[in-house]
Formats: sequence, C-alpha cells, structure tokens
Amino acid sequence: MSRIQSSYDLADTDIPNGRAAAAILAAGVGSAAVGVLAILRDAFAPVATALNFYNPSGPLSGVTTVAVVIWVAVWFVLARLWRDKNVELGKVNVAAFALLVAGLLLTFPPFMDLLQGK
Repeated sequence: MSRIQSSYDLADTDIPNGRAAAAILAAGVGSAAVGVLAILRDAFAPVATALNFYNPSGPLSGVTTVAVVIWVAVWFVLARLWRDKNVELGKVNVAAFALLVAGLLLTFPPFMDLLQGK
C-alpha cells in the first residue's frame, strides 16, 4: 500500500523561500518608490518635467512608470540573489510593510504638505 504524504511530511522538506521573499520585498520597495518620486515631483520642477512621459496625465505617468521599473528591477535582482536560499520571512515582511506605509504616507497630501513646509 502506498503512503500518502501528509502536510507534516511536506513541512519537513526544505523548500527555499528566497524567490517569494524577493517578490514581497520588491513590492514594498516599489510602493516606497511611488512616494519618493511623488515628493520629488512636487518639490522640484525639473523632476516634474522629466517625469512627464504622457501629457494628458502629466508627471504622474513618469512617477508610476519609473516606480514599476524600480519594482521589477529589485524583484529580478533579489530573486537572483535569493533563489536557492531561505531568508527570514518575518524580517522581510516587516521591512516590506514599513516600505508600504512609507509609500502611502508620502503620497498622502497632508503629509506631503508637512514635508514641503506648506
């Protein structure tokens, strides 16, 4: 009679979590990038001009495009570095959540006004 693998047996196998951790952390970095780019866009006119990729949407088109490029680049690099490794997922989750919160705060208008001294 063949033995069916239980979830306990599967937990004993050591499957690397590096690629998943890379995706989680890259999402946090991408979120923070949106916030940082939004602040830079509002603070410096040349940055706003450089980020104006599509006139109908203005500099927002560049902010989101650059943030997506940063997100994908970080994900690619971390996935390569961590592909066969087990990383501490708890620390990665905390860092990703902190970066997500930073990105949200930096795009929240009252907080942006505080940073810009308005």
